[in-house]
Amino acid sequence: MFPGAQGYDKSMTMFSPDGRLYQVEYAMETVRRGSLALGIKTSQGTVLAVDEKLSHLQTPGITQKMFQVDDHIGVAAAGYIPDARILVDQARVASQTNRLVYDQAVDVETLARKIADMLQQFTQYGGIRPFGVSLIFCGVDRTGAHVWKTDPSGNYVAYNATAIGAGSEQVIELFEKRYKDDMSSDDAILLAIESIVSINEEEDKLSSIKISVVDTETQTHRFLTQEEIKTYYDKLNLNKAN
Repeated sequence: MFPGAQGYDKSMTMFSPDGRLYQVEYAMETVRRGSLALGIKTSQGTVLAVDEKLSHLQTPGITQKMFQVDDHIGVAAAGYIPDARILVDQARVASQTNRLVYDQAVDVETLARKIADMLQQFTQYGGIRPFGVSLIFCGVDRTGAHVWKTDPSGNYVAYNATAIGAGSEQVIELFEKRYKDDMSSDDAILLAIESIVSINEEEDKLSSIKISVVDTETQTHRFLTQEEIKTYYDKLNLNKAN
């Protein structure tokens, strides 16, 4: 319980005297404690990356925090990942419905808004709880490359580069110093790897990194292989050495 909650956190529909919805704030705290996810818009598309630590017995090569919604849109999540799966399923249905009704790919903003509307509905009814997850939508549509972030309150905001989860404040500070509007996808991937490495305290910093890209020309979402990520990781270390 937050200090000063005084029972106002027992109902989803009850505002505190100072205008706060504590259940929503608890959900956002869940996001802050989740593992890092980030999204970067580049001159060539978008880059998504997550820090996803696996136990020694888990099957490698399978990510739980990154999803492909459509050919041109990827999503990364931080927080309560089972909630993320439900929201991603809803996003996939909305995306395919748009193709059936309008015979065209859904805009990234339209999809982010639909999911944000669903998130908001779970902040105003009794007997339910908010979704404890934030999502970063990265994709390329008819208007260009876009990065949108949603949070449990139902808010959604466009960014050039953003991060969610544990260590996101540190990563955003790095973005503010290093991000450029004309950044290439290769440079963005290097920045993403550097960001994750900077907050990762494990000895093996490489195996937890998962990255996907959406290219402007092909408008196609693609996951990078671990061999590709290692190549970028080695290049980053070489650049630092020089």
